[in-house]
Amino acid sequence: MVGKRFSLEVQPNVPERLARLNELANDLLYSWDRQVRGLFYHLDSRLWEECRHNPKVFMRRISQQRLEQVAEDRIFMEDYQRVLAAYDAYHQETRHTSVQDLLDAEGDLVAYFCAEFGLHESVPIYSGGLGILAGDHCKAASDLGLPFVGIGLLYRQGYFNQTIDGQGNQIAHYTPTDFNDLPVAPATDASGKELHVQVELPGRTVHLRIWKAKAGHITLYLLDSDLEENGEEDRLITRQLYGGDINTRIQQEIVLGIGGVRALRALGLQPTVWHINEGHAAFQILERCRE
Repeated sequence: MVGKRFSLEVQPNVPERLARLNELANDLLYSWDRQVRGLFYHLDSRLWEECRHNPKVFMRRISQQRLEQVAEDRIFMEDYQRVLAAYDAYHQETRHTSVQDLLDAEGDLVAYFCAEFGLHESVPIYSGGLGILAGDHCKAASDLGLPFVGIGLLYRQGYFNQTIDGQGNQIAHYTPTDFNDLPVAPATDASGKELHVQVELPGRTVHLRIWKAKAGHITLYLLDSDLEENGEEDRLITRQLYGGDINTRIQQEIVLGIGGVRALRALGLQPTVWHINEGHAAFQILERCRE
């Protein structure tokens, strides 16, 4: 008889008094709110470092005993309530006066297309300057209260970590990302059914799942081709940021540009401002002309 190996992860039952920790862990506001990150750090500083500052992973791995302990700790609970009060106040803020007269809150919407978004290390879908710029734009848009959505790709492997060998050569190490570890969820319609869109490539149709991520006042919508409906080659389109050959890169740009427009339509969103952050989403223009 051949033995089988499997792993089992037992997740804690979060006490009712601390239930909103999961809400904080699923809002990328933590990426620029030190108070939220500090709350997780003070819960268990060693585990926070082991989880590489990822709140979703942290909340799965923290011990039941520790949660029950801090739920009865007056000092921690006071800090927890302060963080929640600031969090709620942030989400109740109205548009900043500097942009209040520039955009109509009801009618306007900025759609920001980019191949990478660097909001936080826990969401590895960026490689460098372009992603950090896009992430900062998202954070600023949230702080200003702009009607704003980001459109990108959700990569299974994101960008690589690098080491240098004895001859000075760069060695790339790709680490698969479990989407359960990310503050993302599939976008759904009114009935709760997952929203998918399709794009056409030569001789075939590629199916795309739409994921959404909350970041303060704004939302990111990220496309993923790793679906059973697709052939193996097409499932790899969104596998790696800037991965593969020139054909893969063109396919990624079609998914981002054309698929991104179709995703917005499927979501019922009608942008009035279309932003293309560098040329990776240039097919967006063709799709809008086709419409």
